[in-house]
Amino acid sequence: MSLMNLTATGLGEKIKDKEISVQEAVQAALGAIEAKEAELNSFVTVDGDNALKRAEEVQELINGGKLKSPLAGVPVAIKDNICTKGLRTTCSSKILGSYIPGYTAEAVLNLEKAGAVVIGKTNMDEFAMGSTTETSYFGATKNPWDTNHVPGGSSGGSCAAVAAEECFYALGSDTGGSIRQPCSFCGVTGIKPTYGTVSRYGLIAYGSSLDQIGPVAKDVTDCAAILETISSYDNKDSTSIKRRDYNFTSALVDDVKGMKIGIPSDYFGAGLDSEVKEAVLNAAKVLEEKGAEIEEFNLSLVDYAIPAYYIIACAEASSNLARFDGVKYGYRTDSYNGLHNMYKKTRSEGFGAEVKRRIMLGSFVLSSGYYDAYYIKALKTKALIKQAFDKAFSKYDVILGPAAPSTAPELGQSLSDPLKMYLGDIYTISANLAGLPGITLPCGLSSRKLPIGLQLLGNCFEEKNIIRAAYAFEQTREYVHSPLA
Repeated sequence: MSLMNLTATGLGEKIKDKEISVQEAVQAALGAIEAKEAELNSFVTVDGDNALKRAEEVQELINGGKLKSPLAGVPVAIKDNICTKGLRTTCSSKILGSYIPGYTAEAVLNLEKAGAVVIGKTNMDEFAMGSTTETSYFGATKNPWDTNHVPGGSSGGSCAAVAAEECFYALGSDTGGSIRQPCSFCGVTGIKPTYGTVSRYGLIAYGSSLDQIGPVAKDVTDCAAILETISSYDNKDSTSIKRRDYNFTSALVDDVKGMKIGIPSDYFGAGLDSEVKEAVLNAAKVLEEKGAEIEEFNLSLVDYAIPAYYIIACAEASSNLARFDGVKYGYRTDSYNGLHNMYKKTRSEGFGAEVKRRIMLGSFVLSSGYYDAYYIKALKTKALIKQAFDKAFSKYDVILGPAAPSTAPELGQSLSDPLKMYLGDIYTISANLAGLPGITLPCGLSSRKLPIGLQLLGNCFEEKNIIRAAYAFEQTREYVHSPLA
């Protein structure tokens, strides 16, 4: 078995037992990246020299008994919208193409305190705007299961890197399903935590009321351990929440007896691929056979989630991206006539088409005369969606459904029809609007040998329920490696 076939916690155990050194683990990851990157384009920046130096430091700390985390010495890749001091952070955009932050995101600091070794920054949709990782200024990432297909997005680079075994785990960010949907397309596991659980300090904002950092890995055990490591209260983040319990690994129990699982009938109507439907419902049967109580119910308001989400997300994006104007940092146009012309030319040249589209939509819904008609109405809809979930979770421990309506589409299909791409987020965006935790894990392969993902949603601060249900399901199947792994 190749060293890269190991899970993150599996490698951490071998490093702890001195079977493998940290340097060997880093060299193996860098070797895998060198061998596969030409075909995949999962990374924007690879930091090999510094990773090897860091490996030596971490090995000394482990040898001295100062690092005992299950992730100590394990190489990690970081999505390129999460700041890393001294290491280029671009958001896969021309406008930040040479930006090097002066500080590190809190989530990454928490990993480094645990002994993680950052090996590079992963490709993504520009400013996390997209569902395919095709809007990146640095070119599209390919799906390791079939390089003619997209890996999903916007955390497509992180998910593809884990699926192709270029790294042992990665961090992504989830604004409307940007961890869960690409995990479904790439056959890996990822968690979007309850809003406020992981600090957003150092995460370059897209939709501030929606964004959350979360883990991407091969299995539920890894994801629980990573989430436990990166979660913390942070007074530098006004949306951070102080929780009593961060012990997510305690939920890794193969027991769902008595757990009540709701299946929204709204999620299984028109537009859902028949193979995806079959695989997800089969997963529900597996959990039922293990002792869970399964029941269908009407969630309602599903049809309103997409318009509400895109109005709110684009409104927040238009505000957040106003800071990229060529004055303080990032790209500035070469020739201009006056300050306003410099703003216009810098932003016109620095942003890609999808980012411009969302800035324009956001500016429109926030403009005088349309603010009440669109933005305020979207906020009211968001509140109603949260109420619908509150009602559901008064009866169910977990809500089960698909992560995406289909398997990964072919490259080029989504960019030609942006509205169709937006509709592909139908099963994931509600969790962000309501601040809920969600997990996606593999539940089968289509007839074309493309992964299908199962999504489990929990009530706020009830990550343990979704981890427990996901772990119990995972015990019934073997991890399937992608062709490029």
